[in-house]
Amino acid sequence: MTIRERTEEIERMTLSPFAALSEDSSGRAVQEQPCPMRPCYQRDRDRIIHCKSFRRLKQKTQVFLSPEGDHYRTRLTHTLEVSQIARTIARSLRLNEDLTEAIALGHDLGHTPFGHAGERALNELCPEGFRHYLQSVRVADKLEKYPDGLNLTWEVLNGIACHTRGAEAATREGRIVKYADHIAYINHDIEDAITAGVLHPDALPKEAVRVLGKTKSQRITTLITSLVEHGGEEICMAPEIEAQYEALHDFMYSTVYVDKIAKKEEQKVERVIASLYDHYLQRTEEMPIQYQHIAEQEGQDRAVTDYISGMSDEFAIRAFETLFVPKSWSVY
Repeated sequence: MTIRERTEEIERMTLSPFAALSEDSSGRAVQEQPCPMRPCYQRDRDRIIHCKSFRRLKQKTQVFLSPEGDHYRTRLTHTLEVSQIARTIARSLRLNEDLTEAIALGHDLGHTPFGHAGERALNELCPEGFRHYLQSVRVADKLEKYPDGLNLTWEVLNGIACHTRGAEAATREGRIVKYADHIAYINHDIEDAITAGVLHPDALPKEAVRVLGKTKSQRITTLITSLVEHGGEEICMAPEIEAQYEALHDFMYSTVYVDKIAKKEEQKVERVIASLYDHYLQRTEEMPIQYQHIAEQEGQDRAVTDYISGMSDEFAIRAFETLFVPKSWSVY
């Protein structure tokens, strides 16, 4: 018996009947020889951590564009917080922690530079529209190690595709990640907004604070506990807890996410993204070779969208400056 087979046996003996067992995976698009040590979902997690798109998340905006300070969240720190919350829930419910972690770590691989402002800009420019969760699947399925992709299991790709509001993931592990994503971003965005001075703690909805807790830690604990206590056959919270979470969510979208101070730089994002998009649409030969191949096979708009969405904030700004900002020069 290999180490992997022993681990799969432990899964059968210890995990919930509702868990997605590694040995029952629907498999990969391209069949591979199983790893002698790692079950398939652990292998997927490792592939995601080692890929280039995952590393670029460290320089992609979460909410605040180009914040001054080291303590604001980036897309990478957000991803790690989602993973931690999701794993806690999965372990408590005896679900597959490897699958949960793989989905959580991969859920934002396709996110744009400049956060949701960049996503909105690309959605306007790309004829097919743009949704970061579908782009995350495309990154994993094709753009990483182009054109082969990471060849992840079906369950991981399904969880990534279904991590936002809308379609439910096929596995409970995928549904956990959707909740973990929401729990993480609302609470860390509150903390970042308070740090940035655009939100006072006393401004939070009083009933939500009473039910969920006054601090970030208290609120996250309350939400996780509710999911664990009510997470049997379905993944859900107690109605009162969910209602107050929604109240907190609505409050953030009506105040912080539209705050003039927090979002004052976003008006520039559309110009940066649109300028880069138009430039590379007319000059696809200036993009890296893999995107030139995509332009030939799937069209220029698809290639330019793939290229820009993969940029970090810093890279996009440097590209814009190189292309459109005049440089000083000397006459000798």
